[in-house]
Amino acid sequence: MRYSTLGHSGLKVSRVCLGTMTWGRQNDQQEANQQIEYALAHGINFIDTAEMYAVPPTADTYGTTETIIGHWLAANSSRRDEFILASKIAGNGLKHIRGGGDITGETVIQAIDDSLARLQTDYIDLYQLHWPNRTSPHFGKHAPGRIRFSDVNTAEHSTQMLEILQALDECVKAGKILHFGLSNDTPWGVNEYIRLSEKHNLTRVTSIQNEFNLLQTRDWPFLIENCVHQRVAYLPWSPLATGALTGKYLNGARPPGARWNLIQRNGLFRDTEHTNAAVADYLQVAQKHGLSPAQMALAWCDQVDGVTSTIIGATHMDQLKENIAAFELSLSDTVLADIAEVHRRYPVPF
Repeated sequence: MRYSTLGHSGLKVSRVCLGTMTWGRQNDQQEANQQIEYALAHGINFIDTAEMYAVPPTADTYGTTETIIGHWLAANSSRRDEFILASKIAGNGLKHIRGGGDITGETVIQAIDDSLARLQTDYIDLYQLHWPNRTSPHFGKHAPGRIRFSDVNTAEHSTQMLEILQALDECVKAGKILHFGLSNDTPWGVNEYIRLSEKHNLTRVTSIQNEFNLLQTRDWPFLIENCVHQRVAYLPWSPLATGALTGKYLNGARPPGARWNLIQRNGLFRDTEHTNAAVADYLQVAQKHGLSPAQMALAWCDQVDGVTSTIIGATHMDQLKENIAAFELSLSDTVLADIAEVHRRYPVPF
């Protein structure tokens, strides 16, 4: 396993981060325990979760993933320092979480305390804002004109961000969290938090995790360049595009137990004619070079300059083993050229 520095924090994290959002919905406690043990045994020292999980988010499954991790930690209390634990506070829009309201300084403190209780730990290494209070161009909202940035009250949101940052800083000083990060945000969001932290001498943003994969590369180059120079770790989530890049959803297929059979909060916006065509072409590249489609997509993500650690997830152990093994691969220039040719044909398939 290879390791990278997590932004400006000095923490060394594995190039693979174990995602957990299926635990409590598609995976039970025993299966989660097996995944944790396998990941740790193979050098993964980075685990990501969220108060919102399991997914798709419901009132019944809220907090269940953190609770599962907490059960493992309670049974293995001497092993807490074997991994860096990341969690997140949910943003607005989910009625079953704080009435669907915005993130505030007060809710940050309460959410951290609640997560610590579920996780049965004294601290969270990296605490992230799952999405910003303003509408961001994520979850299928990145096409020009889909949202209006000029409708956002800049001063109002900056004031909200300062209040959130002050609460995070309070929690850092109390030892409840060590670092904070963003998720599903933009260069402006990153840089505004940095500006506020420098102006008010508050904790500094350490990371951002956004969707990034062969079907969704909007963060390259502008956000990723910004992250490199601002020393903010870039953490891709959904490197397989919720499983699409494995080819299992080609031509309308819906394998039993697969995520696309579940009702999704934002719908199946990745399921388009262009996505289907792009995936089919990526599968041909993988077959040509004797690679598994999943491993090719993961290895591609890992080699992108500026990527710190890629968040993977699996519902079955054979998937987890295949995914982790992908990070031992080094794609040849020929493979990368063939991938680039497909990407030129389908730069924005959804």
